[in-house]
Amino acid sequence: MTIAERIQHSETSIFKAVFPSTTNHYDTLFGGTAMSLMDEVAFITATRFARKKMVTVSSGKIDFTRPIPAGTIVELIGKVTEVGNTSLKVLVELYIEEMYSDSREKAISGTFSLVAIGDDKQPVRIL
Repeated sequence: MTIAERIQHSETSIFKAVFPSTTNHYDTLFGGTAMSLMDEVAFITATRFARKKMVTVSSGKIDFTRPIPAGTIVELIGKVTEVGNTSLKVLVELYIEEMYSDSREKAISGTFSLVAIGDDKQPVRIL
């Protein structure tokens, strides 16, 4: 399988409902909760691409462009954007969907760098 095919097959999409228990006093999703969900999607995407043990080593700029209100659905989409010898980068975008309309807009995007590791916790080649 080519790298382009692996990237395509590893793209990951997850949906979550935004419940009041995950929101702040403004009734919007906590930023830290959003980042945790994004990191999880990045991890799953990287693992599906490499089929190796992966760990997050850094996150790049994360842009919060829209508040995410309680009572909405969010979709997180992860896609591999760069592949190195032992690491890769995953772009994660979070979209808001109204529950009872077709309204959909991007609220957050950010990049995560992950490294493949062996049983000894040392980096190993991805490909």
